Amino acid sequence: MITSITSVLVANRGEIACRVFRTCHASGIRTVAVHSDADENALHARVADTAVRLPGATPAETYLRADLIVKAAVAAGADAVHPGYGFLSENAGFARAVQDAGLVWIGPPPEAIETMASKTRAKALMGLAPLNADEVTESDLPVLVKAAAGGGGRGMRVVRRLAELKPALDGARAEAASAFGDGEVFVEPYVENGRHVEVQILADTHGTVWALGTRDCSLQRRHQKVVEEAPAPGLSGELAGELCAMAVRAARAVDYTGAGTVEFLVADGRAHFLEMNTRLQVEHPVTEAVFGLDLVAEQIRVAEGHALAAEPPRARGHAVEARLYAEDPAADWTPGTGTLHRLAVPDGVRLDTGFGDGDTIGVHYDPMLAKVVAHAPTRAEAVRTLAGALEKATIHGPVTNRDLLVASLRHEEFTSARMDTGFYDRHLTALTAPAPDPYAPLAAALAEAHGRSRFGGWRNLPSQPQTRRYLLAGEEHEVRYHHTRTGLTADGVHVVHADAALVVLEADGVRRRFRVARYGDRVHVNGTTLTALPRFPEPEDQRAPGSLLAPMPGTVVKIADGLVTGSSVRAGEPIVWLEAMKMQHVISAPTAGKLTALPVTTGQQVEVNALLAVVQGP
Repeated sequence: MITSITSVLVANRGEIACRVFRTCHASGIRTVAVHSDADENALHARVADTAVRLPGATPAETYLRADLIVKAAVAAGADAVHPGYGFLSENAGFARAVQDAGLVWIGPPPEAIETMASKTRAKALMGLAPLNADEVTESDLPVLVKAAAGGGGRGMRVVRRLAELKPALDGARAEAASAFGDGEVFVEPYVENGRHVEVQILADTHGTVWALGTRDCSLQRRHQKVVEEAPAPGLSGELAGELCAMAVRAARAVDYTGAGTVEFLVADGRAHFLEMNTRLQVEHPVTEAVFGLDLVAEQIRVAEGHALAAEPPRARGHAVEARLYAEDPAADWTPGTGTLHRLAVPDGVRLDTGFGDGDTIGVHYDPMLAKVVAHAPTRAEAVRTLAGALEKATIHGPVTNRDLLVASLRHEEFTSARMDTGFYDRHLTALTAPAPDPYAPLAAALAEAHGRSRFGGWRNLPSQPQTRRYLLAGEEHEVRYHHTRTGLTADGVHVVHADAALVVLEADGVRRRFRVARYGDRVHVNGTTLTALPRFPEPEDQRAPGSLLAPMPGTVVKIADGLVTGSSVRAGEPIVWLEAMKMQHVISAPTAGKLTALPVTTGQQVEVNALLAVVQGP
């Protein structure tokens, strides 16, 4: 029986909610957003036809309240629910609650979710078994502690020493419970330097299952995918066919319908089953580009009862996707917060984002700003197009991983398709070595000086140069320039043009243009971000020696058991656990000594640089 869906509630937020709404709007389907208090003015709430507030104890927990989401769908008159990814997308109880309310569930049957959404049950179905955590020995190492539910690198820890196993289990359970509402974890062998390859499947209710080729997701940092592409390069036709056949068998084994992904680790020409994700994946756009499909539209058609064609469309060309995150490589990849003043990419690439210009990046959710996707006839062309687009993108706001993405895409190991999951273990330091534009500070200073130069700043008599200081890639840069009768000048450089938004410099016969934008003390010069320092240094902040400061805004979720002011601590001993953007960060003692201050409590919200504790040496 064919059902006509007229209104869809997306039980999610951010980029994926906006992505689903885009297809719905193009199809004439009304849209309903749900939002936490922190997301009241978020882009997904603004672009939906209707938005419903979800009350919750914390913003992160809001989207895990199945009862409130179902109630919102009914109240808003939606007749279908799309789960997106993350949160409740692989929660069989939520799927049943949607169906019990008389709504259409745009996803697989709850029974399939129940079997496959848990990685432990999925492995059992495929004839595999995880390791018993209590029986792991030195000979089993390294092992991977992994959340049974969810994905995105949450609740994952590599263990190389037995002493690390229990802390890894505890940390993974806490992180998984926070991100997915399910703290179950398991242990499996860790295969190093393999390739992460997955197969996109799409199945209808009439018995047809499509295997929409392969994707390579090997470029991962902290088990979080960074760059993905389709098809996976360098696989033999035999191995690619084997992966697709295994994915179809897995889908048929649970009477799967809708979109899903079967993931493998490929090493030494062999495929090792990892898991099946019973939802749409973050990286689905590369498959859409290669097959010329809208997977969200296909999900809706399947949910309405339509049949797929006997065979999928032919694959054409190659697609590559990069995930743009608000994170600072100079600060151990601390997630960034603040205002995203401007985000734009050149024509010819796809931008999927959950933010609009002027939106605030908060502390409660994943720090991904956007996905940028390029499609071309060949892999080399797609990679080149994506790297160029990222390099020319306008990103005004918190520091991002943009430079890492560009450097990764241009690295010889990647361009020759010889990468594996150990890519960043080998190359991260070199890829993130600062390579600032030496003319960026001068361009920033000349743009700032433009307004003053119009009001007679020059003098007939020689005078001292004007100076400005900027922080760039962790280093202070001082630049000097002069106001003259003919305009601004700088030693060794011909200033062709300078105004508040554009500076043109010529050095050694080469002319370069610099687009400049300033927001407070943050200055963006082309793709370089600088911090303007005060003309006269401020007195240094007086902090007690041994002060442990919050590296980001977040919530104190745990304080080490038994620790009080006066306690003795060892070097490296965990003191405070801080949670931000669904990840936990352990703040440890830098040296052995006494805990002389502990001003925070569990559950307390703290800002960046807030004092968490003070450890002073003996």
